[in-house]
Amino acid sequence: MSKKYKFEPNYAVHPGETLREKLEEINMPPKEFAIRTGKPVKTISNVLNGKSSITPEMAIQFEKVLGISANFWMKKQANYDEFVARKKEEERVNQAVKWARKFPYSQLSKMGYVKCTRKPKERAKELLSFFNISKPEAWEKIYLKSEIPIFFRISLKHAKDPYALSALLKIGEIEANKINAKPYNRKKLKEILLKLKEIMYLEPDDFLYRIQEYCLTAGVKVVYTKQLQKTAINGVVRWINDNPVIQMTDRLKRYDVFWFSFFHEIGHILLHGKKKNIFLEWDKLKERNIQEKEADDFAAKTLLTENEYREILSSLNKKAENKKDFLIIIESFSKKNRTHRDIIIGRILHENKGLYKHGFLQKQIKKVDFEEKLKIKELTIRNDRRII
Repeated sequence: MSKKYKFEPNYAVHPGETLREKLEEINMPPKEFAIRTGKPVKTISNVLNGKSSITPEMAIQFEKVLGISANFWMKKQANYDEFVARKKEEERVNQAVKWARKFPYSQLSKMGYVKCTRKPKERAKELLSFFNISKPEAWEKIYLKSEIPIFFRISLKHAKDPYALSALLKIGEIEANKINAKPYNRKKLKEILLKLKEIMYLEPDDFLYRIQEYCLTAGVKVVYTKQLQKTAINGVVRWINDNPVIQMTDRLKRYDVFWFSFFHEIGHILLHGKKKNIFLEWDKLKERNIQEKEADDFAAKTLLTENEYREILSSLNKKAENKKDFLIIIESFSKKNRTHRDIIIGRILHENKGLYKHGFLQKQIKKVDFEEKLKIKELTIRNDRRII
């Protein structure tokens, strides 16, 4: 089968050129043509010199004087305008090529958010479409200058890699917009905390889905995305429209880190739930540091209270004579307090950094891989699925 090729010339003639040729053919001076059409001489001169466009009203007057249909003139003008617009677009894309090189394009491509291509111009076009913008300056205004406050108050200009981080946030926005949710209910979110903690403790195979479903009953959207290179983010929480959105990544793939980060983000919603807030781990503003500490404290107390932690430490110090005893005591306290053993181990490691060098405890912590548990593209909520 022969291929069909679309002819797209790399030039276009302004309809004023055609008009000039016609006037010369019939020996009609521009001034006379202006009088006959009822247009100022300057207007006709601008059209002839390609400085002005032929309007529909002008095309009809041309038709009367020259006997050439108005449709002919309008098509000429439309073809020329499209050519000029495409040339300008090509220039914008060329300018966007350098900007596009700063994003983790290959990773975004593997995740299915942009088309797989090695061509710089196509990559630039794909990224502009991905961010729903026409040029890089719009990206700067949204993500670096924060000129669209309905998104979030923070600027990414001080982030280690604002390009990768903005792509991560955009992915979260895309996935969140696929989910239908009722209005946010703070009281309901507080009520389901124990149920979420129970999911963490029981560790069912579909725990990622269950988290989403329970949170949706409170109007909170939860999305899971792979970590993008150079983002170093475990979780992000922000409002999209009227719903808080928790975006979890698989950065460290550790069960304890996942759950601590998740409850950390819930802490932000309950403690600092203003609609234009966004909480990112790299932000070092004094106010943010206080809020991050408050969210950390919320997660720690929800997962394992200070008294529970001290009780476990006391028992370990008194009874644990070897590694086996250590794990038996932790398992016992895990069942007693209905918290996952990895949370206990993670807390011990966090507050006793010297234990890392022995490599014993961290090997006990389970791994969390989103792609292993569920396919990322299938992480959308089915409206007819019921919570069991």
